[in-house]
Amino acid sequence: MMKIYHTPVLINEAIDLLDIKKEDIVMDCTIGEGGHSEKILSHVNKFGHLYGIDRDKETLDTAKKRLSSIKTNFTLIHGNFADILNITKEHNVTGVNKIIVDLGISSLQIEIEERGFSFKREGPLDMRMNREERTTALEIINSFPEYEIADIIYKYGEERFSRKIAKKIVNYRKLKTIKTTTELAEIIKKAYPHKWQKIHPATRTFQALRIKVNKELENLEKFLESFPQILAKNGRVAIISYHSLEDRLIKTYFKQSEELHILNKKVIKPTPEEISRNPRSRSAKLRGAKKL
Repeated sequence: MMKIYHTPVLINEAIDLLDIKKEDIVMDCTIGEGGHSEKILSHVNKFGHLYGIDRDKETLDTAKKRLSSIKTNFTLIHGNFADILNITKEHNVTGVNKIIVDLGISSLQIEIEERGFSFKREGPLDMRMNREERTTALEIINSFPEYEIADIIYKYGEERFSRKIAKKIVNYRKLKTIKTTTELAEIIKKAYPHKWQKIHPATRTFQALRIKVNKELENLEKFLESFPQILAKNGRVAIISYHSLEDRLIKTYFKQSEELHILNKKVIKPTPEEISRNPRSRSAKLRGAKKL
């Protein structure tokens, strides 16, 4: 049976923005299941090379199978894109021409219940992208003080009802430990005023917990400060984000950097056709820059 892979978002727009040449050294810093990298490999010849980084070992295994059917001039690295300086040093990577980052969560991670990313599937409250990390969503929900849970939900989820949700969580956990994704989703739903339920009430809280567990914004900030050091002159970077917190960081960094020229003044978003084919792409935003 043919394997069905995660559908890459804004793939043609990202490839066009990067303007990949046949002999380019390319880094896919969040390779996931290899969707963007599959297309990138089709653009480079035997003198070019692709380096793929991901903190999730399971998605790296999937990417390896996917890319091996196309070419062999790629190297996969288990690591965090925030550590790009150390990674390039350890693997003797120099003269990087193109960098791509997709900050989204992969379908593989969402659809495996035991990973605990989705409130639509019952699973343990985990949410770690790298399962070697220690902190889980279960620990936050069941041991953090009420004010801290509320702050996390408000800061990372931009959730207006963060205080009500935190109070509901803490009251519930006095009776029993909150163990599953669906259990938490139901608690959140009860804290949410009915008239505000345009999207699932748990959406923003689950986003906030995932960001906190995986230190997503801290990692993005570290990456933004680091990548120009490994990017060659006239090299390009393309970053796809999925919520305003990420996009704001990227936009601000690009604008303030004296080393970069912004490639697209107006953010690139998916077409209605892409959103229809892949609803998970609806919030994606693509920004690109070139090193001067």
